[in-house]
Amino acid sequence: MSNPVSVTSDKLPGAVGPYSHALVGGGFIFTSGQLPVDPATRAMPDDIKEQAALSLTNLKNVLAAGGSSLGQVMKTTVYLTDIKDFPAVNEVYATFFQQPYPARSCFAVKELPLGAKIEIEAVALA
Repeated sequence: MSNPVSVTSDKLPGAVGPYSHALVGGGFIFTSGQLPVDPATRAMPDDIKEQAALSLTNLKNVLAAGGSSLGQVMKTTVYLTDIKDFPAVNEVYATFFQQPYPARSCFAVKELPLGAKIEIEAVALA
């Protein structure tokens, strides 16, 4: 088995810690959580729907940089600072994925880095 390969791209915001945007290995790509940070401006919108769309766009970009796509996603994990945002996030999420939708878990957490309201990670076929 080959060693994991780190994924990065100029279409992604810089990491906020010592981690890779994603690792590819064993036929899969494992992404780190994607925050709703604009890679060009480092700005983060305040609206949860805009944050969800930006997190999913960053997820799409990291998958593309690793040779995959949203259509190859097997599982996502969504972290929200307010579970009441779940319906709004679902509305945006459904515009990025098609059936069969990936398996998904969603958790309410106390806080996320940089004050984000959402963070999304995925496991996809490489």
